[in-house]
Amino acid sequence: MIVGVPAEAKDNERRVATTPEGVRELVSAGHAVRVEAGAGTGSSLPDAAFASAGAELVDTAGAWGAELVVKVKEPQPSELRWLRSDLVLVTYLHLAAYPEVAAALLEAGTTAFGYETVQLEDGRLPLLAPMSEVAGRMAPQIGAHYLEAENGGRGVLLGGAPGVRPARVVVLGAGNVGWNAAWIAAGMEAEVVLLDTDLDRLRWVDQIHKGRIMTLASNRGAVEGAVAEADLLIGAVLRPGGRAPTVVTEEMVAGMRKGAVIVDVAVDQGGCVATTHETSHSDPTYVVHGVVHYAVGNVPGAVPATSTYALANATLPYVRHLADAGARGAVEGDPALRAGLNTAGGEVVNEAVAAALGRAAADPLAVVR
Repeated sequence: MIVGVPAEAKDNERRVATTPEGVRELVSAGHAVRVEAGAGTGSSLPDAAFASAGAELVDTAGAWGAELVVKVKEPQPSELRWLRSDLVLVTYLHLAAYPEVAAALLEAGTTAFGYETVQLEDGRLPLLAPMSEVAGRMAPQIGAHYLEAENGGRGVLLGGAPGVRPARVVVLGAGNVGWNAAWIAAGMEAEVVLLDTDLDRLRWVDQIHKGRIMTLASNRGAVEGAVAEADLLIGAVLRPGGRAPTVVTEEMVAGMRKGAVIVDVAVDQGGCVATTHETSHSDPTYVVHGVVHYAVGNVPGAVPATSTYALANATLPYVRHLADAGARGAVEGDPALRAGLNTAGGEVVNEAVAAALGRAAADPLAVVR
């Protein structure tokens, strides 16, 4: 199969969907790999490294002209013209948050797999996990930056100082993003409160961190109280395939301390804070009710040298399986990839995505070729 790797078009998205090692793996399996020239530059991966691994360096049309196109982020407006019915696309889609992308995929009849909905039988999301870990670990350092007075914040040091209380960091959601965010914030010596509806998950966090992270069962009252006292609020609520629920109301935001900071990592699924809308790395923040909002939809793109390898390490086995078996064979033989299939033949086939888009879900085996 011909595998294409285009350069990313999203604002300041410097990741690339594969590495030279990934190219070598695919080429060794008998596949041809086309990498758009310059695609890896932002991740410190020069064209020469891809070429020496066996990739053909091509232009944008050449990369998108492949049978299987592997990306990092959802197709941007400038890329929608490349969608077609005989294309298999693998990338982060988050169609609940980007219905216009869903409409374009359906109109083109593209077979599209979303990393974020590839799901194992035990419920784990193996291709979402690595970027969730990166985003979670970045969230406290982002928040610490914007808490500085010159960046619009309250002028609070996350870890405090001897004799001075540290900042209070409130994390909503104890999944991969939330747990990593809480862990790093605690390591920075902040006062950390982690909320989730899953008591077993909170029990697990408590056992690992031995009380260093305060855990609270999430409900309306608990969220209201925690948000009101937060210096830094990190939104990390996940609903696989669907839109993130709005957990923090505008009224709660209005009641926060002036100069507090919100980092809504869930914004690529619509956001879990009523006052957030997606921003970009080139214009990352805005202020509502005196609270600084950071809502970049591709947080790990800020550390591409790390993120590219973390993502490619996880995705390569699935990409190779798709290249080896084709979309039909992969969907028939792998329940995780079947869950990852979002659109095919002009139909939405993932139930959670279909529900979020207000559509009926088709049987994937009835429409995928």
